[in-house]
Amino acid sequence: MYDELMRTRISRAMGVLNVLVALTTASVWAEPLSVQDRDAITRLGSAQGRSENEIAPLLDHVSKAGERGLPTESLLNKVREGLAKGVEPQRIDPVLRQMTSRLESAHEVLKEAGSHGLEEGNRQRAIETMAEALSRGATVEEVRELSRLSQDGRHKATQEELAAGAKSLAVMKEGKVPSKDGAALIGEGMKQGYRASELLDLSREVKRRGSDFEEGRASLKALREQVSRGERSDRLFKDDDRSGSGGGDRGGRGDRGGRDRREDSSRDRSGGGDRSDRVDRPDKIDRPDRHENIDRIDRPDRIERSDRSGSGRDH
Repeated sequence: MYDELMRTRISRAMGVLNVLVALTTASVWAEPLSVQDRDAITRLGSAQGRSENEIAPLLDHVSKAGERGLPTESLLNKVREGLAKGVEPQRIDPVLRQMTSRLESAHEVLKEAGSHGLEEGNRQRAIETMAEALSRGATVEEVRELSRLSQDGRHKATQEELAAGAKSLAVMKEGKVPSKDGAALIGEGMKQGYRASELLDLSREVKRRGSDFEEGRASLKALREQVSRGERSDRLFKDDDRSGSGGGDRGGRGDRGGRDRREDSSRDRSGGGDRSDRVDRPDKIDRPDRHENIDRIDRPDRIERSDRSGSGRDH
């Protein structure tokens, strides 16, 4: 009788402990908006002639996303950006929903990778980078393949590295590199312990030299063999650069690699660890979005500025 009573008490205690652990984990992952953030956004909207009732649904959407464990920085920044440009709140809402959907997809694919043994790393950056990878053309199946390839080596990749690998694959696909070849190259880099920044640098160089690979002047197979021998990304193209071959000068003309690197560097100074891109820069609300942003308010299908003055759309 006594033993049965003790087992019951222990079972209840363990149940309570599990609940507490779950709540603690959720609170660590959740990023609900602070009162300061809400007040700042409300003031920004007010300065643009928007009432608190118009702004509240946007803030509630961001807060609920944070409570589900999604990073809120990029979402909050998109609200700031839209309001600062005079965009109507009801036209900011669908952009937020699209961004949130991509963040949720990124969260799910990273969660799946974590169940297969990939360590977390910087969780927020992993989700944001993966969301950008998906927005730029990487598919869930390609991410799964990268995850599988990365586990064949001695290096144990992190979810952050997987996200950078997915973005790198998307970058190479933009350069018309076949998905299978790109995944094999990035997967080899991950097996060799390439950092997120190295994977991104590699993909930009491959994209910049895309015509060389396409026309047979360079070989992705040979490049993959170099990576498999342990050569680092900053050494792979040294000989080509000295000889003047390999797709042109290194100034970034003909491709956006140079600009991408400058943007990465500036984002590092704003708080990033390596040069994996952030979805949006929170301190540059009024700066035109670059290609890396998940969604752009100033795309052809952009949110339009309300014409309260009768002067037409915002150009």
